[in-house]
Amino acid sequence: MRSPLLYLSEMIDAVEAIEDFTHGMDKEDFMCDAKTKSAVVRQFEILGEAAKAIPENIKLLVPDLPWSRIAGMRNRLIHAYFIVDYNLVWDTVENELPALKTRLETLQGELNKIDSP
Repeated sequence: MRSPLLYLSEMIDAVEAIEDFTHGMDKEDFMCDAKTKSAVVRQFEILGEAAKAIPENIKLLVPDLPWSRIAGMRNRLIHAYFIVDYNLVWDTVENELPALKTRLETLQGELNKIDSP
């Protein structure tokens, strides 16, 4: 079984990739850029897949983090190929990811302390 720290690292990497892909863009730029939309959706899929793999005992350390919403977005993106709501994707990028990244980094730091001898 992989360490929860690896999954958290994948989640943080996915958020950072989304930040890199969308840096300097506004909503209109994003909506007109098929490559960026595709890349961002892929990173949300990775984010959700890693979130699903985090063990419940770790999730309970931060119960107010929206674990099920993260996984749910991944499921909607994977299974609704032709009806991706890019307005929702952009809104999530702008309004949810910064706080999520902070929370994930905090959790990662706490787990690193526990893992350290």
